[in-house]
Amino acid sequence: MSDQNNGTNDDITVVHVMRHGEVANPDGILYGRLPGYHLSELGRRMADRVAEHLADRDVTHVVASPLERAQETAEPIAKAHGLDLATDERLIEADNIFQGKTFGVGDGALRKPGNWKHLVNPLRPSWGEPYVDQVVRMMSALSTAKDRARGHEAVVVSHQLPIWIVRSYVERRRLWHDPRKRQCTLASLTTFTFRGDRIVSVGYTEPARDLVPAHLLAGAKPVKGKDKAFGA
Repeated sequence: MSDQNNGTNDDITVVHVMRHGEVANPDGILYGRLPGYHLSELGRRMADRVAEHLADRDVTHVVASPLERAQETAEPIAKAHGLDLATDERLIEADNIFQGKTFGVGDGALRKPGNWKHLVNPLRPSWGEPYVDQVVRMMSALSTAKDRARGHEAVVVSHQLPIWIVRSYVERRRLWHDPRKRQCTLASLTTFTFRGDRIVSVGYTEPARDLVPAHLLAGAKPVKGKDKAFGA
């Protein structure tokens, strides 16, 4: 394959965008960009599982969001390939006005008048970082990862909403959506294949599927009290 710094339009580069593993969050907080939220023991097992899944792949670059859960998810992958782990601020979770609160199925958040002003425009959305802004930063981060791994493979660890939004953009779907229907399970891989600088295909796999609680799998019906912080 071509040298990383001298790619051609025929180079095939694969960028795996991984969602972090399960987080220790006993209070069900929508933690967003808050510091101090680390992987649970199960989350670490998920990270190890994906590292095993990718062990034989031609990975030459591993980069993660600055948040602890993403860094901890990426570490075993970088270690397995003898790579230094890079950090990219553009991969961070989406900003959300409800950060630090419980906000999910059955907690009554939608019935609180104080929250209504933040829910007036789901197309933008009015409660957090605009979808378009997420597309811009995520596409830029993917492009950088592609350039760093030109002709090889990169692993990028981020968060559910930004991953789903950039995938929706690439696949030409509307950006506003039902959060319960995102296909982006914990420790999943959304894989973008580039030919030169153009994305030619998108794939999706769940290497740690058997470790993910049933109610947190992609498309699963929400369970009251069990997924207050879905989407992180």
